[in-house]
Amino acid sequence: MAAHARELYALLQERAVEPAQELSRPVFVAGVPCGLATLAACDALRHLAGVKVEKDALWLGVNPEADAGSEPGREPAVNPLLAQVAQTLRDANCLRGWRDELLDVLDQTGRPVGAIERAAVRPLGLLTRAVHLNAWTPDGRLWIARRALSKSTDPGMWDTLVGGLAGSGEDLDLALVRECGEEAGLDAPDIQAREPMRTVLRMHRRLPEGYQVEDLLVSRCVLPAHVRPANRDGEVMEIATVEPARALEMVAAGEFTLEAALVIADELAGR
Repeated sequence: MAAHARELYALLQERAVEPAQELSRPVFVAGVPCGLATLAACDALRHLAGVKVEKDALWLGVNPEADAGSEPGREPAVNPLLAQVAQTLRDANCLRGWRDELLDVLDQTGRPVGAIERAAVRPLGLLTRAVHLNAWTPDGRLWIARRALSKSTDPGMWDTLVGGLAGSGEDLDLALVRECGEEAGLDAPDIQAREPMRTVLRMHRRLPEGYQVEDLLVSRCVLPAHVRPANRDGEVMEIATVEPARALEMVAAGEFTLEAALVIADELAGR
């Protein structure tokens, strides 16, 4: 089974590492490289104050001809500008929904330089961090969750029991604890035996609304026998357990989201 899981992981990885859309432009936030914006996003932002669109770059919050002595990433007005950027993209129909959630704008090393509405990260190709939990029963079955049909992305598909994005300023382990509570009704004592998080890979995937650049992080945990996960936030329609071989069959059949398929195949491959 491990060999088959490694083969599946390699195939999934090909889908998860794609070049950005043609004509995408590097995004600089307060002088720091942070993403890759779609052409539509650049066009929508062209006339916004504090924004400069060039042939080879989109500058947010700093003039590329500014004094070289200024320190990148320290402009105090960057967050208000990023709020205007998100609203402008929304008005131009460049966003897929609106979440009223802030995510960190991260540089290429993961250092935050600002915060922006979650729905705006894909059109700007900004790095996000997704935390997942591979939860097991004591007898070796994997807990999985089926996404609600009301979800804007991948409705009705199977997912890891817990998976979500870390919010602005949120510690990654605390983000996982929060997501466990919201998505699976698991409180801190239920997951106290979890392993430290590790990175599976950094995704680079073209989406209709933009470019997904996302670090997939996962923790592993065997839940106590008496614990029965139950969704609290309405974003999950079903929770079940499956044998590892069945989980791998579902991965091969495309029943999981790409992110969940990667996380599960990675674990079953013993990577």
